[in-house]
Amino acid sequence: MTMQKKVGRLLIAGFKGITMSDEIKHLIHAYHIGGVILFGRNIGTPLEVLELTKSLQREAKKAGYKFPLLICIDQENGAVRRLGEGTTIVPGAMLIGATHEPKHARKAGNLTGKELKALGINWNLAPVVDINNNPRNPVIGVRSFGEDTHDVAEMAKNSMLGMQEAGVMTTLKHFPGHGDTSVDSHLDLPVIGHDLKRLHEVELVPFKECIAAGADAIMSAHVYFPALEKEANTPATLSYSVITGLLREELGFDGVITTDCMEMDAIAKGIGTVNGCMKAIEAGVDLVMVSHIHPLQEQAILKIVDAVEKGTITQQQIEQSITRIERMIATYTSWEEVEETQEVANFVGSQAHRDEMKLIYEEGITLVSGEGKPIQADDKVLLIYPTNEYATMVEDKRYATLEMAEKLKNVHEHVGVIEIDPTHFEETITDIVSQVNNYDHIVVLTLNATQQENQLKLVHQLIDCGKPVDVVAVRTPYDAAQFPLANRMICTYEFTQTAFEVVAESLVDKTKIKGKLPVTLA
Repeated sequence: MTMQKKVGRLLIAGFKGITMSDEIKHLIHAYHIGGVILFGRNIGTPLEVLELTKSLQREAKKAGYKFPLLICIDQENGAVRRLGEGTTIVPGAMLIGATHEPKHARKAGNLTGKELKALGINWNLAPVVDINNNPRNPVIGVRSFGEDTHDVAEMAKNSMLGMQEAGVMTTLKHFPGHGDTSVDSHLDLPVIGHDLKRLHEVELVPFKECIAAGADAIMSAHVYFPALEKEANTPATLSYSVITGLLREELGFDGVITTDCMEMDAIAKGIGTVNGCMKAIEAGVDLVMVSHIHPLQEQAILKIVDAVEKGTITQQQIEQSITRIERMIATYTSWEEVEETQEVANFVGSQAHRDEMKLIYEEGITLVSGEGKPIQADDKVLLIYPTNEYATMVEDKRYATLEMAEKLKNVHEHVGVIEIDPTHFEETITDIVSQVNNYDHIVVLTLNATQQENQLKLVHQLIDCGKPVDVVAVRTPYDAAQFPLANRMICTYEFTQTAFEVVAESLVDKTKIKGKLPVTLA
């Protein structure tokens, strides 16, 4: 095998469209790339997804691959889910954290794994094991199981084991911890200044426990840790002392280490994507991810080949990475299994799967405060919600707050609806408040209201009108601290269809919600 094809095994590449692109076909044949990453842009119906994954594997077989292609996806569930219609909506991490039942994490992980595997996706970039110990974290938040170190470790471990039992490779992210940042690494380089003692007592605990339980892969964080890396502003992804010194040697992890996307600004605006890929391999990672731009994917491979030829990276290191990658693939899949999957299994998106997950939603959605008046059968209800905004760059753009209107109308006859563009809150507040007298009961959704003064202002003015106002925080639970006088204060942690279905049923007293906050409100 040529050095280009050996180095190619260390690249995960993304592409556009629900069918295989010419660029990805070229990378498979010319470089034997290790795998592909799928995003919402690649997801059609379940059948279309299976046809895509099978076509990619056929191309890899034709190109002479010894093992199947890695096909990965960010199916964290909740805020970050890539699969579309026809698959089961599975609760995200913080909602599961609010159940305080690790068995739910395992069940949700297992069901996620089964549906991914049935669509030909063999590697999930989950679970998130970051501890959400910074309420203002712009990128993790509800993607975390919560703020308690040992709860997060237990939930993450069970989520991982559930997916593994379904035959899907897993990924712990983001090493050595992205929970206590106030900067989004998609946009800039976050810095975490904790000392080594604190990191071992908090951030590293879930990683250690999951490694002991048999972790497959770990994703590095584009975060700078001065306690771990002497060279200023060097993200963990590019740090030999973090990747090799801490993760490989000190923590004893011999599985696959992958980067997060190397086109994120924390890398791209610093060292640059191509040089960053080379530097990450030097640091000891096994796989580099370049999710979007084809020329950068090819340039990254050639840059690493050049470094091997110059002796900056040893051929032995490349061989060791290939061994780890192939060992992981061989543990979970084979060409025989790939070829056996001819049609989408009937359990994908089935009623049985939906019912199973709905029970977890009921256990996790949280009544934070207010044992107030339920909506009465003849009440005229006004539902107010902001058009969905995306709290993080990693979220998929297909899930909408407007689903709440449909779900509430399914359980109550008299519902009026006002949708607000978040950029026009200021000018609409007076108009909305003036309509309250025409209704008996108000339901208002908040989306990260703690960071948006006009959302806070609107809700407080609604509460001051004297009508029962139910406030539903559909993203950050920290909104709940803002409205102690609400009739009921509810956290859903995500704006997925099933979350809205359950909260609507709870508002009319049809369903009891049982969750308890997995974070502390200020």
